[in-house]
Amino acid sequence: MNLAGTVLKPMHPAGWPFVAGFAAVSLLAFWLWTPLGWIGTALTVWCYYFFRDPVRFSPQAPGLFLAPADGIVAQVGPAVPPPELGLGPVARMRVGIFMSVFNCHVNRAPVAGKVVGVAYHPGKFLSASLDKASEENERNGVTLELPDGRLLGVVQIAGLVARRILCFTAPGATLAAGERFGLIRFGSRLDVWLPEGAVPLVAPGQTMTAGETVIAADAALPRNVRTD
Repeated sequence: MNLAGTVLKPMHPAGWPFVAGFAAVSLLAFWLWTPLGWIGTALTVWCYYFFRDPVRFSPQAPGLFLAPADGIVAQVGPAVPPPELGLGPVARMRVGIFMSVFNCHVNRAPVAGKVVGVAYHPGKFLSASLDKASEENERNGVTLELPDGRLLGVVQIAGLVARRILCFTAPGATLAAGERFGLIRFGSRLDVWLPEGAVPLVAPGQTMTAGETVIAADAALPRNVRTD
């Protein structure tokens, strides 16, 4: 077993300025008072792990929809998508995943598709675990067109602590299932608005692994394909 690879996970480049800042403050804290320096060191290590970006192995079978984020399923059920996604006014199945400050915050595409829309919406910073956070919080929506023409929406939602949503994709780009497309700094949530014909396979309280956990599947798929 590679102990270094097990303990030291790769870190997303977006985290380096924060880790460097924490480290600098820690060095100053050691000069002022040693116990304070050790507290700073612990926070530096936490910051490093917050921005960790581990390798993930994503199922590529058609008809499967993957978790876009690590965390806990907060909501599963029908709801009307945000208007900026361009998915229409009819309710569709939504899976909401809440990320705590201890989860990996790199966001991954739930399914392979073409990016047909990216829309930022300013808003509040309520706790991301609340259902109304989907409507009232700052968010960034990405709309994907599947190979069969159906549309799926995935929304990055800022939380109580989050103050910065990063999106690495743009209209016209093509994403593979499980490919990185964004990151949210410090505590947040992702909502997936499933296309017609997709059936959720998760329930509130379940733990998700971004790019690996299957959250839904097309209803036409055999049962064993949907759950493996």
